[in-house]
Amino acid sequence: MFLKNLSLINYKNFESETFDFDSKINCFVGANGMGKTNILDAIYHLAFGKSYFNPLASQNIRHGEEFFMIDGTFVVSDRKEKIVCSFKKGLKKIIKRNNKVYERLSDHIGLIPLVIISPVDRDLILEGSEVRRKFMDGVISQSDRQYLEVLLKYNKTLQQRNTLLKYFAANNTFDPTTLSIYNEQLDDYGTEIFEKRTAFIEEFIPIFKEQYLAISGGKEEVKLQYDSKLYTNRLLDLFERSLEKDKAVQYTTTGIHKDDLRFEIRDYPVKKFGSQGQQKSFLIALKFAQFQFLKSHANSSPLMLLDDIFDKLDEQRVRHIISLVDGENFGQIFISDTHPERTEEVVKSIHQSYKIFKL
Repeated sequence: MFLKNLSLINYKNFESETFDFDSKINCFVGANGMGKTNILDAIYHLAFGKSYFNPLASQNIRHGEEFFMIDGTFVVSDRKEKIVCSFKKGLKKIIKRNNKVYERLSDHIGLIPLVIISPVDRDLILEGSEVRRKFMDGVISQSDRQYLEVLLKYNKTLQQRNTLLKYFAANNTFDPTTLSIYNEQLDDYGTEIFEKRTAFIEEFIPIFKEQYLAISGGKEEVKLQYDSKLYTNRLLDLFERSLEKDKAVQYTTTGIHKDDLRFEIRDYPVKKFGSQGQQKSFLIALKFAQFQFLKSHANSSPLMLLDDIFDKLDEQRVRHIISLVDGENFGQIFISDTHPERTEEVVKSIHQSYKIFKL
């Protein structure tokens, strides 16, 4: 699979621009502020229907304009897939596949498998559990559409339960029968999500460890662990035990929406005890493991977006990335960098065709 061409209209800093891509390696070079990352984000937008960096759609419209449009032609299993994503202020975002509008964005997820590595990925280590759950859910959803459907149902029911708890507090009332309906639905959805997350992490951990060992060159033991109360409790029991707390704070304090991924090195949290180099290795290993996982489930190589990462890595890690992508089975890669000479030196060492776009 590869992206053949891309057209941008009023997207971030671009008024109107068109790119024709190489099927292997494409590099965007230039000073900061020229739009290198914005091009990568546009590609991500076509795969997921949203920006990686600015989830609020209106923030992706060029200043002074009323709409944006992204148009890309992909080649998937020897057939062309034309994907168009557009948004106008005051209206709903529209995503089309071959001129047909998606009724639900979830129907699009997984068509264009994609992995991005960016400096903002440090949030996976530094921020709270929500960021890590989104990473885990995003990887699973690209390879399992049913998982995404169940996750959406869980989140919708969770929102309804929270609304009911607020209603109880505002009206000084309580209806256990109505609440139990939501509890049972959340138990069904949550149990299925937990089981799929558990199966995913069991498959993902050895891939991740292999990548970390290759990237770091070290022998330190790293751990990736799924943290969930459902290992030892039924969700219905958790709801029962947290009922008084939920009523007091007016939202659901327990469930799979509170699960986490623990990142450890030598049995200690990477966030507190990992060096900057170890944290970088951990993040890159996560993303390359994501690539390998998606590739094995999609039977094709995902697109790989490398956003300004050569500037943040030492030579050893750069060499490893090059060794990973230097093969016929890797697929299409997009790179952004501020140093044209460095970029060309890197891509020349990869024995694939390439294009360099100077912005």
